[in-house]
Amino acid sequence: MTTDPRPTEFREMPHWLFDLDEARPIALPSKPPSYLRNHKKNLQDRFVDGGAQAMPDYELLELVLYRSLPRTDVKPIAQDLIDKFGDYNRVLSAPIQRLVEVAGVDDGVARDLKVIEASAHRLARAKVMQRPVISSWDAVLDYCHTTMAHRETEHFRVLYLDRKNVLIADEEQSKGTVDHVPVYPREVVKRALELNASALILVHNHPSGDPTPSDADITMTSQIRDAADALDIHLHDHLIIGKSTELSFRSTGYL
Repeated sequence: MTTDPRPTEFREMPHWLFDLDEARPIALPSKPPSYLRNHKKNLQDRFVDGGAQAMPDYELLELVLYRSLPRTDVKPIAQDLIDKFGDYNRVLSAPIQRLVEVAGVDDGVARDLKVIEASAHRLARAKVMQRPVISSWDAVLDYCHTTMAHRETEHFRVLYLDRKNVLIADEEQSKGTVDHVPVYPREVVKRALELNASALILVHNHPSGDPTPSDADITMTSQIRDAADALDIHLHDHLIIGKSTELSFRSTGYL
């Protein structure tokens, strides 16, 4: 009886391991085209030399998108985002489900944009928290515009202050539609008691851009003022944030 001299393990190995003619090529990562690398570097240099003020919205957005899509021509994506939402701020403020409607924007890109938005909010918030509101009023207005001016729906928030008018809490109370937000005066005052707050500033936005108060805004403000007064809590102001300006109930005589 003749025995096979070849080891069993080699005899049973699949033939394709040794068939070099049938080997499949492996796609190696490639560098982006030189024109994209040059465009990206030019944008970065301009940003370093002149800052964001020297760049239109879509170019600043390109720099942000390059962080998520380093090998992609992001210029048409940036332009499509600006066309859809209007400006840089509204792009960052747009909800993820609307951002991904733009070609080239996936969930990862949308999440990165929301991180940029959250960073801007936190930076603006740090300038007003635990500080006297009266001496940092401009920072308070900047913060309100940063967080609310570019929303597509109405949002209502309350700034809670202590006896020295130091901002101790900033809380979003509710979200609404493009022209209405539900507000519950009892909940606003109840939360003030929980925080041991002595004063309030109400803030909400008008997505239309016009900060003129509606009859409902005036009525709601009066209800909160009355409920707060009954508990010796002072309503300092109600700010309505438009796209580029704001209206103060105190300054315009509504309060």
